[in-house]
Amino acid sequence: MRKISALVFLALFLLVCISCNRKTNKDSVKETRTSGTTKLLVDESFSRILDDQIQVFKSEYPETKIETILGNENKIIPLFLKREVKMMVLSRMLKPGELSVFKKLEIPVFTDRFGIDGIALIANVADNDSTITAKEVYDIVKGTADANRKLVFDNALSSTIRYFMDSAKVDKLPKSGIYTLQNNNDVIKYVAENKGYIGVVGVNWLLENNKNISAYLPKVKTLGVKNLAGKKGDDAYYQPKQENLINGKYPFLRNIYLINAEGRDGLGTGFANWLASPRGQLIVLKSGLGPHKIMTREFNLKTTTKN
Repeated sequence: MRKISALVFLALFLLVCISCNRKTNKDSVKETRTSGTTKLLVDESFSRILDDQIQVFKSEYPETKIETILGNENKIIPLFLKREVKMMVLSRMLKPGELSVFKKLEIPVFTDRFGIDGIALIANVADNDSTITAKEVYDIVKGTADANRKLVFDNALSSTIRYFMDSAKVDKLPKSGIYTLQNNNDVIKYVAENKGYIGVVGVNWLLENNKNISAYLPKVKTLGVKNLAGKKGDDAYYQPKQENLINGKYPFLRNIYLINAEGRDGLGTGFANWLASPRGQLIVLKSGLGPHKIMTREFNLKTTTKN
C-alpha cells in the first residue's frame, strides 16, 4: 500500500514538473527584432534620450525589454569588449584596436548614428560674460589661458572631458582651471550657486523636464561660442540651439552612435532600425538634439470640384 502511494506521489510530482516546464516555455518570448530581452550599455550623457526612445519602442512592441546599464566611457567600453553586454551607445566609433577584438572572433560590428549632441557651456546669470571662443576654451584645457577662467565637467572619466582633450590635442589636463564633479546635475547646481565658473553639460540636460535641477536653471545662462578661424561657425557667436546643431554652426558637436555586436539578427537590430526610423528620429527632434536625418513631410493635396 505504501509502495502504491509512493508511486502515485511520484507520478503527480512528475506531472507538476512537466506542467511547470510547459508553462515556462509557453510564457518565454522568442527574441526577434520586435520581441525578447536585451541589455544596452549607455554613456550616461545620453541616458535621457535613450529612456525616451526605449519607452516609446516598448509601447509599440510590448513584448520587448531593454535594460540599460549607465556609466562613463571607461566603465562601459571594457564590458563591451569582454562581450558581457553586446550593444552600446557612445559619442564615438570604436577605435581600430577595439574593433580587432571582434575581427578575431569573426563577429560583425554595426555602428549607426542616430543623433547629434551639442555640448553647452553655461555660466552664472550674474557673470558678465555671455560669449566665449573655441580657442579660449581649448586654451583652458591646455593650461595656457590668460584669463582666470575655470571649466567644470560632469566627471573625471566622462566622454565630455575626452571630447575636449581630443579637440585641444592634449594627453593630460592642467593642474588648474579644470574641475570635475559627479554628473551633469551637479555641474548645473554648482554653476548656479557659484560665479566665475563655466559648466560643461550636454544640451539635452538643459532641455529635459528634470525636477532635480528645475530650480537651478533660471540661475544659469548658455554662452554663445565662436569657432576656430577657418572652420564653420567662425563668423559669429552661436548658441547651442537645435538649429545650430543641425546646420553645424555650433562648434562643440558630437555624434551619438548605437554600436551593435550581437552577432545575430535580433532585438538589437530591431532597436537600431527603430532609432533611424521616422518615429525614432522624431523623438530625437523633440528632445532638442539634432536628428541623424530630417524627415520630410509629404502632403496629399486634393482639389474639390463644385458641381
